[in-house]
Amino acid sequence: MNEVQLEVAKAYPNDSGRGIARLDPDTLLHLKLSPGDIIEIEGSDTTAAKVWRADRQDWNTDTVRIDGFTRQNADVGIGERVTIRKAEAEKADELVLAPPEEASVQFGSDAAGMVKRQILKRPVVERDIVPVMSSTNHPFMRSPGQAIPLIAVETEPEGVVLITEDTDVELREEPISGFEKTGGGITYEDIGGLQNEIQRVREMVELPMKHPQIFKKLGIEPPQGVLLHGPPGTGKTLLAKAVANETSASFFSIAGPEIISKYYGESEQQLREIFEDASEEAPSIIFIDELDSIAPKREDVTGEVERRVVAQLLTMMDGLESRGQVIVIAATNRVDSVDPALRRPGRFDREIEIGVPDEVGREEILQIHTRGMPLSDDVNLSKLAEETHGFVGADIESLTKESAMKALRRYLPEIDLDEEDIPPSLIDRMIIKRDDFKGALNEVSPSAMREVLVELPKINWDHVGGLEDAKEQVQESVEWPMNQPEKFERMGVTPPSGVLLYGPPGTGKTLMAKAVANETDANFISVRGPQLLSKWVGESEKAIRQTFRKARQVAPTIIFFDELDSLAPARGGEVGSNVSERVVNQLLTELDGLEEMEDVMVIGATNRPDMIDPALIRSGRFDRLTYIGEPDLEGREQILRIHTQDTPLSADVSLREIAEISEGYVGSDLESICREAAIEALREDDDAEVVEMRHFRQAMEGVRPTVDEDIRDYFQQMEDEFKGGGGQAQRSGGGRIGFQ
Repeated sequence: MNEVQLEVAKAYPNDSGRGIARLDPDTLLHLKLSPGDIIEIEGSDTTAAKVWRADRQDWNTDTVRIDGFTRQNADVGIGERVTIRKAEAEKADELVLAPPEEASVQFGSDAAGMVKRQILKRPVVERDIVPVMSSTNHPFMRSPGQAIPLIAVETEPEGVVLITEDTDVELREEPISGFEKTGGGITYEDIGGLQNEIQRVREMVELPMKHPQIFKKLGIEPPQGVLLHGPPGTGKTLLAKAVANETSASFFSIAGPEIISKYYGESEQQLREIFEDASEEAPSIIFIDELDSIAPKREDVTGEVERRVVAQLLTMMDGLESRGQVIVIAATNRVDSVDPALRRPGRFDREIEIGVPDEVGREEILQIHTRGMPLSDDVNLSKLAEETHGFVGADIESLTKESAMKALRRYLPEIDLDEEDIPPSLIDRMIIKRDDFKGALNEVSPSAMREVLVELPKINWDHVGGLEDAKEQVQESVEWPMNQPEKFERMGVTPPSGVLLYGPPGTGKTLMAKAVANETDANFISVRGPQLLSKWVGESEKAIRQTFRKARQVAPTIIFFDELDSLAPARGGEVGSNVSERVVNQLLTELDGLEEMEDVMVIGATNRPDMIDPALIRSGRFDRLTYIGEPDLEGREQILRIHTQDTPLSADVSLREIAEISEGYVGSDLESICREAAIEALREDDDAEVVEMRHFRQAMEGVRPTVDEDIRDYFQQMEDEFKGGGGQAQRSGGGRIGFQ
């Protein structure tokens, strides 16, 4: 009999609950199988599955990819070996399904037919768990997209049987006892984007439980505890649940606040009891969620109870009595406020950071959450993954829900809400389109950005008139590093970390920052100088630290400091509280301290560059100083065209002529002229249809130019100073890196 031994790997996100095994083409040839055939999978138990071809990346790896249910049916874990052979499946005459012990399920009228339609052409072995997806019009609801496990109590004939149209499917409502397999729960297929983290947690948790002899041989104690930390919503609790489910260990969960009691000694006793129960039912996992709430730093806490609870937890985790096969997993998103005594080896031996997922991870999470969704063909998940930087798992879940709600709104007018049943024809027609996701993207923002999120005005480079040189410099310094980092790697240089835009008021510095933020698709945090300053010592610096920390979490990010001179004036000049000196120091260390700025760009804007602390404008901090001056003739004409594109102009209006006579006017002045001219026309005649040249001339009398000789001289001097000042900055052309 032809058979092979293969290593078990986790299924692809879309295969979960479908009873599929993926094999590489060589194995298929060797076993004389073609896709769609039935195989027997023998681990500690035997089950069957349908064969499909694996994706190219899995070829020649000697693995078989099966989902959590099939793994449970064969009683194997990821990484263990199973024997695979071709199976002779007979047609099933009848199949009896029942829910497992802990589930009580009421079946609706057509539940049996519904289940049968779902499991048609699927192989089943007696005692198998058969996952049935709950869908919208399902007789028994769980969260959609999650499978409901039913157990195959008996099949007629025995052995591997195939469900066909003629099979008689019977559902029993009474749960079956004596079946130790309980399906359901969360498997590794439900976790996206945490490949390495899952791997590390499994080494810690599954190995010691399944193969304690390895550790004995090496002469070491197996690890005792894992601390998962990272921003909220990245999947820490989910990972703990999956591990508990996949190891088939007993699972005890401690919710921090629940065990705190007002009676003396009771909180500690509850902790002790949980640990005692766990060691009786070993191997077991104790999961402590929100660890910082029950084990805060003892020196920071005023209450007596918290201190005793921390002490009790310390002795339980590493006291005189050995814990046996009890592993403690804890999760927190404030790892710095956990008592340091817990974070030493022997207690939490491993700290695993579960961070914000990268693009590949986000695509996998999207696949998991859209598993049960009817998506239309124009939904491109990898494109969506690109657009959602900074999103954590929970944000992506809420994005998929929101897009489904958007789709639902399209169908609502056709649904008669008073009727009991919604017609199945309508339900079958429902699909979720790309525009639904687009709309949802506008409403769901990354959770780490909630506090600092700015609604980005939809401004792009077309809205920025004139300023060609400056535009080019900003694109080189900001867009290239974000969109094409490989250019810099090829040249072996690091991209600039900050750009300072300086120039007279009204020339479009802030506008430029907005355009850049839109064009790079980066998250945008805008910091208005005075907002950060606080009268409390240390608060202002803390605000800056947090801004940068958030930016790093949701990178790629652009931080924009408007009116930088108010936030970072030259040090040594001020009398009094020295707030701004401390702020400047904090800014300096953030911009160019020990911590890496990965993918965070800083843009500053100011019209008083001489007031800014000189330490900020050296290379390595704000290393590109870009002068945004008054527009030239071409620039002025372009700006006028932008501001009059929606204005009806009469034939005699020559924007060129206006541009010629408006020297010294900057962007905001020209905008005022266009607005005033339109108001002049309306003032003359309420029903005016067009704006004429004379209106522009009148408007120009009312708007005076921002830039006069003094300002011109001042900025000319600043520019020479920056250019000649030890090469601190180059104006356009001076320090251009010429690569295309």
